[in-house]
Amino acid sequence: MAVGGDEIVKPRTDKREYRRIVLSNSLQVLLISDPETDKSSASMSVGVGAFSDPVGLEGLAHFLEHMLFYASDKYPEEDSYSKYISEHGGKTNAFTASEKTNYYFDVNNDCFEDALDRFAQFFIKPLMSADATTREIKAVDSGSYYLLNEPLFFPPAFQKHVSSEGHPYHKFSTGNWDTLEVRPKAKGLDTRQELIKFYEEHYSANLMHLVIYAKESLDQLQGIIEEKFQAIQNHEKSCFSFPGQPCSSEHLQILVRAVPIQQGHKLSMVWPITPGILHYKEGPARYLGHLIGHEAEGSVFYVLKTLGWATSLSAGEGDGTKEFSFFNVSIDLTDAGHEHMQDVVGLLFKYILLLQQSGVCKWIFDELAAVCQTEFHYQDKIPPIDYVVRISSHMQKYPPEDWLVGSSLPSNFNPGTIQMFLDQLSQESVRIFWISKNFEGEANMVEPWYGTAYSIEKVPTSMIQNWVQSAPDKNLHLPLPNVFVPTDLSVKDAKEKVVLPTLLRKSSCLSLWYKPDTMFFTPKAYIKIDFSCPLASASPEASVLKDIFARLLMDYLNEYAYYAQVAGLYYGIGKTNSGFQVTVLGYNHKLRILLETVIEKIATFKVDPDRFAVIKETVMKEYENYKFQQPYQQAMYYCSLILQDQTWPWMEELEVLSQLQADDLARFTPMMMSRAFLECYIAGNIERDEAESISTQIEDAFFKGPKPISQPLFSSQHLTNRVVKLDRGMDYIYPVEGLNTKDENSALVHYIQVHRDDFKLNVKLQLFGLLAKQAAFHQLRSVEQLGYITVLMQRNDSGIRGLQFIIQSTVKGPGQIDLRVKNFLSMYESKLREMSNDEFKSNVNALIDMKLEKLKNLREESSLYWREISDGTLKFDRKECEVAALRQLTQDELLEFFNDYIKVDAPQKRTLSIRVYGSPHSSELAADRSEQLPPNCFEIGDIFTFRRSQPLYGSFRGGVGHMKL
Repeated sequence: MAVGGDEIVKPRTDKREYRRIVLSNSLQVLLISDPETDKSSASMSVGVGAFSDPVGLEGLAHFLEHMLFYASDKYPEEDSYSKYISEHGGKTNAFTASEKTNYYFDVNNDCFEDALDRFAQFFIKPLMSADATTREIKAVDSGSYYLLNEPLFFPPAFQKHVSSEGHPYHKFSTGNWDTLEVRPKAKGLDTRQELIKFYEEHYSANLMHLVIYAKESLDQLQGIIEEKFQAIQNHEKSCFSFPGQPCSSEHLQILVRAVPIQQGHKLSMVWPITPGILHYKEGPARYLGHLIGHEAEGSVFYVLKTLGWATSLSAGEGDGTKEFSFFNVSIDLTDAGHEHMQDVVGLLFKYILLLQQSGVCKWIFDELAAVCQTEFHYQDKIPPIDYVVRISSHMQKYPPEDWLVGSSLPSNFNPGTIQMFLDQLSQESVRIFWISKNFEGEANMVEPWYGTAYSIEKVPTSMIQNWVQSAPDKNLHLPLPNVFVPTDLSVKDAKEKVVLPTLLRKSSCLSLWYKPDTMFFTPKAYIKIDFSCPLASASPEASVLKDIFARLLMDYLNEYAYYAQVAGLYYGIGKTNSGFQVTVLGYNHKLRILLETVIEKIATFKVDPDRFAVIKETVMKEYENYKFQQPYQQAMYYCSLILQDQTWPWMEELEVLSQLQADDLARFTPMMMSRAFLECYIAGNIERDEAESISTQIEDAFFKGPKPISQPLFSSQHLTNRVVKLDRGMDYIYPVEGLNTKDENSALVHYIQVHRDDFKLNVKLQLFGLLAKQAAFHQLRSVEQLGYITVLMQRNDSGIRGLQFIIQSTVKGPGQIDLRVKNFLSMYESKLREMSNDEFKSNVNALIDMKLEKLKNLREESSLYWREISDGTLKFDRKECEVAALRQLTQDELLEFFNDYIKVDAPQKRTLSIRVYGSPHSSELAADRSEQLPPNCFEIGDIFTFRRSQPLYGSFRGGVGHMKL
């Protein structure tokens, strides 16, 4: 039955229609009709999660989530659901949380009803075959290995481990071979039967919330949903509830020292609090998170940063349910901060005491509420798949009128509630987690699932009070009123209906690309400035110094710009291969004020030796932690290093970094800036005259005056993007041992280089990728169980296009995985030949629909056009041109393309296999190297000797004029 949608609070700028309905089986549904959408989407949130795992079957809810993707009674062919979604321009996924499991997908509009029918079968009659069950346990186990080696400071499961064993919060929720196969079997349990039993007991329609997003009218959507989802059984189950707190007195007032995988020091302070969901309109945790997490002058972070003790601080409500929650303050410490941990804790409690003494401030709440109001009512459109997941997750927690809002609109000022939350951040209830490699050898306990070594001690109130008293006496104070809160949210009428970016002006110093907002009509703007400086990449030293330069600029601006960030204005400064980039985006009203400050800070840059030391330490740790990257990430890094000219290896950068001092940066910066060319892109709610005025102001700041900071580039200095050209008919191999000898994963990147940007070849490559992506995942991951990470994706290096298989595995070494990839391509060849004309046309149409999908917001549009500018391709009408090429493409042409470029032993084929050997397969590395290679195979010994010996593709960048294909 329809319940209505008028009561649902929605943004003022939102033209979509909403309707809440409840089916006769008690399934709650939100229908969203958007006639302008190019994608349809659905998300089902089932009110059961890892907290409901039976004892001795940890990870069963997560395992069930995996199993529902395989097959159903109505669609018994294995993987047919995922195949259908993939071949019709969509994607699908799921996740398991504590109290819910969420399944979601999107697909091209014309296939939505058929996709929904397949999706509904997850919840009506799935097939869970014995064979598929065994295979997917291995996939879950492989995923647990992935998480085990994910280079976090420590896994989120660790805080759960230090809690009451009888509370579900304590549970290991991921599952692995031990919990899903070995232990159940030892108890005489059949995991498949337990899986079916769990499904039948918990997957009840009255615990489900469904969101549907499509272009059809609400009445049409209601008819479809009533037909397809009515058959879900309603077992009248109650929502999972476990009253009580996960932390008893023994888990409070504790100091836990833990040993992470990575270098670095982190301090997390955690308090059990009243769940914020119970007071979501009063926003007490948001109010406290705003103040404790503030970064402007007077804040905890500002003081810690000034002392050189911390590089980041975040605060806010974390994991929780309606029964319990936690407030977290997480601080990344420097080496000096690690030595002053007690002072850091003392400073934080001093600030909490300041909040107690200051009382709850209505002006701060009102300012925060105003910022939230603006953010909600002028929010960007996001992809439907993200929107439906967000809303379905809200439906279990909030009343229908707030399904779209969630807790994002604090509106009721209640100082008593905020004070209650503040009182809970006490010295008596704190949990302190202190994480550092310095504790190796000192920890006397081990967390069982992830192997984290740790120790626990009690910290009495008297000890914390001593820390507070001995903490530095610094001027902590509340933030000032925020001058960046926008008050002019008017949308300017773009006099020119410019469809694509236009080159407004070009000089020897600067080019200005301009694109007014003619699509989104929001009071926002986007500005990017690329500083191309030839001396910024001349050596490993230069590469490291420009990185520290960019980070120092961000560091210097932080106190000032944090107010802008709170008010919805964002900026970033980061290194590029050819120099550095500045990006500013958000509400246009006060954006220029922020931009002018950023430009002025660059133009007057001076090196602060103390801050240089802190940034250098941070960068050093990042480099040292490279060896803890996942093996597949290492393989992708090596692939880029081999292909991209004028890039330096991280080992060389680390070597020079240790020798660099503040004086080196002081000498380097004016030299780097002495010759430059600025590429500017200005878009959004900004008129042409203002865009030109901004670019002139930028140019004047660097190139004008009696002593200009920069001179224009000589014509010989304009930088290019050059990519190594692999030889036709050759198979290159780069075998290397994994950097982390304790990691049991091996990895392969099997890269096939195809062509330099060309519309016809682009669409052939894209169509093949669309056709083969799901088939590769199903064969290599689901059937052969090679590993949790199994991906076939396209690759684009500055306009040089190709395909890459990325696979990470504990069960096979990279040489064997490479053979499986080639075997897949041989097997897929026959499928490609047998494909019907209807299937070919269906996939072509799916790809056309994907290409014609409208951009969702200004950031998405700007990123798309900036890629064209950055690569130098300047094909702003790429979508339309590629669609025209697709409409002309024949099946024979696709087969010819496969035979020439992709097929095993194809005459035009250029292949590069990066093989990273994990610890179980290290013995295979020597064996693989000793094998006699066939004539068309070449093993790369030294990357740079190889790179210097190869020809390079021509660069799109650095040329003159608009390049045509």
